[in-house]
Amino acid sequence: MHTAVFWFATGDARALYFSVCQEMGDVGDRSSARVRIEDDDTLVLEVAATDIPALRAALNTWLRLITIATEMREIAVLPQPSR
Repeated sequence: MHTAVFWFATGDARALYFSVCQEMGDVGDRSSARVRIEDDDTLVLEVAATDIPALRAALNTWLRLITIATEMREIAVLPQPSR
């Protein structure tokens, strides 16, 4: 079994968690992923896979999901221009 663990230090770990946690059940037979909140500002991603190609594919998926969630969160909290 091959594993990878990533820690994301962010001020909105809870929001990121709720953005991606729904995808935890949507993994293949060769890999598994777990996302959790370690503390108020740390999101942890743990990915395990039976082989290296499956680990790479799962990491690509999960890192992309977290990146997109982070970018959307940043866009959502941008200050609106005053009129």
